[in-house]
Amino acid sequence: MSDKSYNVLFLCNANSARSIMGEAILNRIGAAKFKAFSAGSQPKGTVNPYALQLLESLNYDTGFARSKGWDEFAEPNAPEMDFVFTVCDSTANESCPVWPGHPMTALWAISDPAKAQGTDAEMHLAFADAYRMLNNRISLFTNLPMDALDHMALQQHLDEIGRDAPKPN
Repeated sequence: MSDKSYNVLFLCNANSARSIMGEAILNRIGAAKFKAFSAGSQPKGTVNPYALQLLESLNYDTGFARSKGWDEFAEPNAPEMDFVFTVCDSTANESCPVWPGHPMTALWAISDPAKAQGTDAEMHLAFADAYRMLNNRISLFTNLPMDALDHMALQQHLDEIGRDAPKPN
């Protein structure tokens, strides 16, 4: 088994909810093998309070959470990414920076809980649902046999995870 550690960037528009949650989840469940980051194409500048409340209720330290632009990760001194996952449809259609190292990419679109409307309970439910989907996808990702997969097979698995229909190994 390889001791390689992988850098993963979660992208979204505002970098205020889904990408922040993805960063938190991967840094918890993949801590030995992965280092997660998040960014947005049009960062909001603040993290959504529902996202922070959910993470804190699940005992995440949210001190890392800040809304930032993806250009931060295209700079010369930025960590080189191995994987870039886009967690919203609209960002997937934008012109992304050229990432140093040419990381593998996949679309893992999840409905934006920040656009949900309703009661406080309904808002919390929208964020919990987005968290559950991200947690499921990230769990599948962290359990992939990275050392045993060639580039094409790994890309196929990443795409299948985004479709919520991974095939058995």
